[in-house]
Amino acid sequence: MHKLAQALRERVSGGLKRKSITTCSQWAEKYRVMGKPYPGAWSFLHHPWLKEMHDCTSESMCGQKSAQMGFTEVALNRSFYTIDIHGESVLYILPASTPDASDFSTSRFDPALELSNHLSKLFSDVKNIGHKRAGSANFFIRGSRSRSQLKSLPVSTIIEDELDEMVQENVALAQERTSGQVNKSIFKLSTPTIDNYGINAEYRQSTQEHFFFKCPSCSRSVELTFPDCLVITSDDFTSTDIYGSHIICPACKNILQHEAKPSFLKSGIWVPTHANRISRGFHINQLYSCTVKPYEIAISWRKAQLNPTDEQEFYNSKLGLTHIVEGARVTDANIDKAKRDHRNGTKGRPGKILTLGVDVGKWLHYEIDEWIIEGNGPDVNLLSTCKTLKHGKCLNFEDLDGLMQDYGINFCCIDANPERRKALEFCQRNLGRARMVFYGNGAKGTSIGVHNDEVSITVDRTSWLDLALGRFKNGKILLPFDVDNEYRQHLKSLVRIYEKDSDGNPVGRYVCGNEDDHYAHARNYSEIALSMSLDSFQNQDISVPL
Repeated sequence: MHKLAQALRERVSGGLKRKSITTCSQWAEKYRVMGKPYPGAWSFLHHPWLKEMHDCTSESMCGQKSAQMGFTEVALNRSFYTIDIHGESVLYILPASTPDASDFSTSRFDPALELSNHLSKLFSDVKNIGHKRAGSANFFIRGSRSRSQLKSLPVSTIIEDELDEMVQENVALAQERTSGQVNKSIFKLSTPTIDNYGINAEYRQSTQEHFFFKCPSCSRSVELTFPDCLVITSDDFTSTDIYGSHIICPACKNILQHEAKPSFLKSGIWVPTHANRISRGFHINQLYSCTVKPYEIAISWRKAQLNPTDEQEFYNSKLGLTHIVEGARVTDANIDKAKRDHRNGTKGRPGKILTLGVDVGKWLHYEIDEWIIEGNGPDVNLLSTCKTLKHGKCLNFEDLDGLMQDYGINFCCIDANPERRKALEFCQRNLGRARMVFYGNGAKGTSIGVHNDEVSITVDRTSWLDLALGRFKNGKILLPFDVDNEYRQHLKSLVRIYEKDSDGNPVGRYVCGNEDDHYAHARNYSEIALSMSLDSFQNQDISVPL
């Protein structure tokens, strides 16, 4: 009886303590335990900008961040708080199930439970990487690439971590998972890439808050920004002289000691640019970091002057800003330089190879090209100049058959999605002269993976776009003089961003913000059609369900 009474007292005492916890920041300070670099009970001492984000009550919230500023820990704490205090389920979305979800589970979720006795008792079943159970509440971890994984999961809170790397069209589907809940919240966070894409599109529609603090020297309210607040002491990032780089107040120009950041940043507050907006948005850069020293940011800046990958990385990950590297997109100047004296709709000349590229959407955007072969070699695309005869759009797949006949098209490549059945029927009507194109795995570089069905192929999206859009930079494309504005805007919308893979190797991919890019892909499909028309590739058997 004595033990039973003691257990009852502990249960009642614990319940009273939990009722006194009314905010996520209180929960974190009481129950969350951290490892290095600041081991022990959770504290906002080294990350004072995170407290307001913990306690934000807006249903919609976003963070446009630089790397390693604690935003993911905010997401975790808000998830744990929702499950523990409110007994409601959470959906945590990452770019991909593998390896992102498994890495998150082992490097973020599991250590949180191992370090906190409270959390380890809270979760009763954690064996499944994608599904953790805590009583009647669930913590789902999903990748954005699978629409099926984002269905039928009734949750009150959704976290979208690294939004810019996600499949954007699946994000809206995920957000519907909170529709049936009375209490709901969505928190989106990511390092940004380009303007009006992913997290930047969300941030632009938010309160756009910046973290201001009182300068210890002049007492003025200031914000740390680059380059005004970073003094770089060497042009050579390999020299020890760069260790003297330091941060200064943008107002009085006095040095702000890196070691003193916990002292002077604790006075900081978030200041909104647009106070009356529904969604709250937060932005901060690594100049505030207590773990990243000023000279490390200075080294990154010097490296950014040497190659586009480090340049992209500096602006996105160090400053939390959007950035487009020079030459990463087709410009108006590139397009104007490519214009010649022929009109849009010009017919091809006898004996020339003619190709058709079609991007499928609400409209069928197409491009018809005549090719000028300038030599012999294994890669016909590199030895050719493209003369664009016609660009346009139509509503019906049957209209494409008329274009094939009227222009005497040698080969057509058409987008396999989203109207796969219609695209398949078109290719079957033009068997041997048309193929559906899948962007995906199975082909590297500009090789073409041929499927056994005789109507479809797989190509590497980035490599072929490099070739198709690169013509505007190397002068290997000739456009009609009356190229229309929609065609122009679509070509300019695709931007090549530069990243590093898990091994630190530079990789590129194309993103388009919230703008249409259909003609850019029609241009790409016509480029691929040239190779198909001459069979200048090595066949690879790839099975893709139709």
